[in-house]
Amino acid sequence: MLADLSIWHILILIAVVTLMFGTKRIPEIGASIGKGIQAFKRGLQDAGNAIEEPPPPSASSQQPKSVPNSGAPKRLSE
Repeated sequence: MLADLSIWHILILIAVVTLMFGTKRIPEIGASIGKGIQAFKRGLQDAGNAIEEPPPPSASSQQPKSVPNSGAPKRLSE
């Protein structure tokens, strides 16, 4: 879809944006979009750094827990 844009389409789009927001507002909008993208990237990096491998299991947790197995599922009281 974007590959079909010609120079005339882009010029009309720029003219419409300029008429809607004015020449003073366009740099402010661009700066706020840039700050938003930077904050998003920083958040992704922080999330990636926060994910750590689980700690190695301790000696006490290596022993299997005994689970009683009666063979039949337990019924909930009605």
